[in-house]
Amino acid sequence: MKTQDLISKRFDHFDYLFQEYRESSNLTRPVKASKLLSQVDSLSLSVEGISFLYDQLPALSAAGIFEQGPWSDPGKLVPTLVNGTLKAGHPTSSIELLSELRILAILKGEIDTTLMNPDDAEEFLEEVIVHNLEFVFQAPSEETRTVMSEHELSKVSCLFSYLLDKVNLSGIKEKLAEEITMLCEQRPVVTSSARSIIRLVKEKVKLDKQQAVDKVLIDYVDALYAPTKGSRTHPDTKLYEAYLFNATERELQAEASDMGGTMRAFGLVSRFHAVLLQFLVQEGHEDLVPEALDLSSTGRGEWEEHNKFLRKLIRRIVHPDHPNCIYGISRMLEKGHFSRRPIRAGLDNLVLIKMNNKVEKRILKSVEDLNPDISALQYLLGDLIQVLGSPLGVGQGSNPTCQSARGISMWSQHAPAKLINMVITAVTQNNLIFRFEGKDLESSLLSQGLMTKLDYKLDAVSLVLVPHLDKIYNEMMRLAAGRFEDPHKWVNPAMYGQWIQIGFASCYDYLSNSIHDFEGFQRIFHASFHLDYNEGLRIIYPNPLGIFVTSSRGEMLGFHAISLLRVVRRPDGSMRAYFLNPNNEGRQDWGQGITPTVKGNGEKHGESSLPFHQLAARVYAFHYNSLEVKHKLENIPADALGEVVELARDSWGKSYTWNETPRQW
Repeated sequence: MKTQDLISKRFDHFDYLFQEYRESSNLTRPVKASKLLSQVDSLSLSVEGISFLYDQLPALSAAGIFEQGPWSDPGKLVPTLVNGTLKAGHPTSSIELLSELRILAILKGEIDTTLMNPDDAEEFLEEVIVHNLEFVFQAPSEETRTVMSEHELSKVSCLFSYLLDKVNLSGIKEKLAEEITMLCEQRPVVTSSARSIIRLVKEKVKLDKQQAVDKVLIDYVDALYAPTKGSRTHPDTKLYEAYLFNATERELQAEASDMGGTMRAFGLVSRFHAVLLQFLVQEGHEDLVPEALDLSSTGRGEWEEHNKFLRKLIRRIVHPDHPNCIYGISRMLEKGHFSRRPIRAGLDNLVLIKMNNKVEKRILKSVEDLNPDISALQYLLGDLIQVLGSPLGVGQGSNPTCQSARGISMWSQHAPAKLINMVITAVTQNNLIFRFEGKDLESSLLSQGLMTKLDYKLDAVSLVLVPHLDKIYNEMMRLAAGRFEDPHKWVNPAMYGQWIQIGFASCYDYLSNSIHDFEGFQRIFHASFHLDYNEGLRIIYPNPLGIFVTSSRGEMLGFHAISLLRVVRRPDGSMRAYFLNPNNEGRQDWGQGITPTVKGNGEKHGESSLPFHQLAARVYAFHYNSLEVKHKLENIPADALGEVVELARDSWGKSYTWNETPRQW
């Protein structure tokens, strides 16, 4: 059956059920309403279906669909509660969806009611959008992914797609500016979320340069669409390229300087930047490339030394429809990566490979606006450069694969050539082999891991590696199970490499599903990482932590893998922990006032941070140097752990039995 015929059939079925509902008696009405809402649930999976439902709202409202419930009076509804009811699942989410459409109809004058006026309706919908940006931009939080099915997520995303097309967004400028700023501050490898907000602002929001918040939004819009004087006056890549051919040396200097400065400031790369960089490399203006990449003296020295290699790389991978790799090139130059022969050799080898057909399709499927002029290998190379340049920008998407994302980040920081070699194997063989306790684990021969369906909103490196890493990690966990200790003790060093300390502590007992000697566990954690108790020793390599993820109410949601990167004493004397959270969004609300930040507390791009005691209260497992820690345990005063224990007990701890008997660590 054709799609249009199927949609038409659903509309007809809705009309039939709606007629039954209108003709029902008080006795049969609840049953008829249930059937009608089931059809609403089905229609909500497409914007076309949402549009059809909107057209029915006057009749639905008049027929009493909102009576006998909390939605009866729209004037008494609270916008901040919409998020919770949308997450509650059908039928609650279906009636909530109709409620938002009713308020939109009031705003548009389609429904005349004394219970809410159009101005109040507009303010209500603006508030709903502000408090549901995760649905607006299809980037659900970890908590949301835990409680909502794929069906419900799709339904709610369609609702907000429809609302965005109908509502004036001028009233939420401040929230949009904050959202874009915080997303870009994390320097994600995949920038589609930030770009979609900026595109939305450009197309739907009227901006005034005289207003401070508008100026912030204008700067982000310009970063993508008009980062330089030449791109503002020639707002098309073909026109801009022609402008460059006729520009003076002074004008080219200004273009390169402004382009590089904008990229460094926002972490975003414009299509025009790709045109400029290719022009500079191919038309004999290589001396301006360091300006266009906003390089320091270190980066400039690296460029001069490896000019020939880099010009070839730029010609090969940089394209207006895949420009963000330029930021990766800049960051790799600043880190001196191209002076490492294994990295150059690995990138050269990657160019020569023949890509496995299944891997190629996987990469191309992930690209939103696919350009036939860009090959899958070109997309992969560009994203690999991004991952190597911005290793803290790696994310897991909606996949339950935080361990894999954490590994990719760690290897790109400390074993970039190993990562490149791993990519080459996976992209040619669609397979990987790891060794665990003398046994070779070949991903193609293993059963499914934690991931049941791949979310394609990932960088190409993750798309290539994660399906294999997930299965291998899961098999290692299976082999290490049943040893009366947390399997991560053996799996993490085998998976991630020699950077992982042999010592291991876990307060969670898998066999009894209980918490053992949490205070003793925290004593080791503090002796290992808290600068007041570990003799001031800094963390050298990322340390894999297992944490309990909690909701905004502090309720237990599940286990999660992060990397502890550093611990620093802040100017105010407080101790703060900085970590990689690979779930794509470093800002979350874990309840009890525990809200990780990504800016404003000394974070580097891509880091999240918390006061040390707050992070400690969510940790259940970590690695440490057992030889270094033993003599430091006595440094920790008895009252130093009280707040940590209290925070743990009053949140995720409610889900477990606690055994306080001291154990031998």
